[in-house]
Amino acid sequence: MAGAAARLMGPRVRTGLVVDVSAASGLPFETIAAGHPVPNDGSERAGRRALEIAASGTSGDTLLVLLSGGASAMMAVPADGLTLDDKRRTTERLLHEGADIHALNTVRKHVSAIKGGWLAARTTGSCRALVISDVVGDDVSVIASGPTVPDASTTGEALAVLERFGGVRAYPNAVVDRISGRGVNTAAGVETPKSGDPRLARSSTQVIGGRRDAMEGAVREAGRLAYHVVRLDDPVVGEARTTAPAHLRALAARALALPRPVCVISSGETTVRVRGSGRGGRNQEFALAAAAHLAWLGGPAALASVGTDGVDGPTDAAGAIADTTTLERARGAGLAAPERYLDDNNTYAFFDAIGDLINTGPTGTNVGDLQILLFA
Repeated sequence: MAGAAARLMGPRVRTGLVVDVSAASGLPFETIAAGHPVPNDGSERAGRRALEIAASGTSGDTLLVLLSGGASAMMAVPADGLTLDDKRRTTERLLHEGADIHALNTVRKHVSAIKGGWLAARTTGSCRALVISDVVGDDVSVIASGPTVPDASTTGEALAVLERFGGVRAYPNAVVDRISGRGVNTAAGVETPKSGDPRLARSSTQVIGGRRDAMEGAVREAGRLAYHVVRLDDPVVGEARTTAPAHLRALAARALALPRPVCVISSGETTVRVRGSGRGGRNQEFALAAAAHLAWLGGPAALASVGTDGVDGPTDAAGAIADTTTLERARGAGLAAPERYLDDNNTYAFFDAIGDLINTGPTGTNVGDLQILLFA
């Protein structure tokens, strides 16, 4: 996105900042490497630098903000009274408890000085944001935690999220105090900018890509390979290990009557509640939970679940493949029952042992997850 802006706008760009998991952008802009999915020191440096650039503009300037999935973690500026460690511990706990992106970002916006409209509020000129969505429903106030749009969520809703996912005692005291308003000495209180706030009057935000674009690319490729293609637009959501079997049944109901070969394409974003101490991600859990049910389909079949950013959870894999031979090959390799790996959230070890991890490396963008089911 930054490269396209540099090519199209050239010398009209006075200054720029690229925030990514790698500092090697090769672009004529300052670049800061930041953490994902949990913010790190680079995330805070990036967020503070973004706020500086926003504040440096004049009334005749336009602040161009290009956002993709992951920006919530990679631009992190603690709100007054908080530290980066407070934000990091809060994010880790919410992820551990299986909070979806809407719940997670409701809290993030209320402990941040850049999310929830605060970035756009810093500039005196116009703000134009172009967004690639990794959020089911494409809500621009949720994507990247909405740094350029008014925030309809409230501190009360953020506090309810903490209660729902572990209880307020599981979170840093400073975070609970900030969200509840205790100990905050500021006339503006702790709320984010809302609709009608004059500081956001010159800000516009537009979604320019999302999960359906990834699905369309997959549909074209499957058609080129002579598959009969079924596209399911309803998003795949919920906890990965329970959603996968139900979703597999829905896929089969749509596809089994078609001539072979068949390719069924779906997308969305599931969650994982961490109960064990292993390594894995939502796509790997989805694939393993589906593996035991592929035999229902009555013939050769394979399922891939993959993160479009190339990173599935805290692993170097984008996802995994399961097919009708997965469990047999796992037994041959001396592996324990799949349930053991799911219960320990250790699906990476399972798929690594049988060579069925998908490793793409970081792709440079994020529009959620893709599921591809093939019937021979």
